[in-house]
Amino acid sequence: QMQLQESGPGLVKPSQTLSLTCTVSGGSITTNYYYWHWIRQPPGKGLEWVGLISYSGTTNASPSLKSRTSISRDTSKNQFTLQLSSVTPEDTAVYYCADEVQGGTWNSWGQGTQVTVSS
Repeated sequence: QMQLQESGPGLVKPSQTLSLTCTVSGGSITTNYYYWHWIRQPPGKGLEWVGLISYSGTTNASPSLKSRTSISRDTSKNQFTLQLSSVTPEDTAVYYCADEVQGGTWNSWGQGTQVTVSS
């Protein structure tokens, strides 16, 4: 069972770039067939998938966020990172990282981190 932990600033100003890191323990982020997701939940709304990076390093993102999203990884630290540019207050949410074994569902989750976009 993987353990995931999000970290990053809780407050970001509008138009700046939100940057979050997910640190994984209990296994390697390069383990075959594992996918590493970012998911968010705005206040009063449901879960929204943001994007992922795969065990091989390929990435994908929600079409609505793709132009502003960059997901990368540092295999030496067993971490993956989300960068969301040009943020607005609508990007305020609890951000989660989670894993998926290919073909499965989101399995292990981080505890979530609140990010507020405000001047």
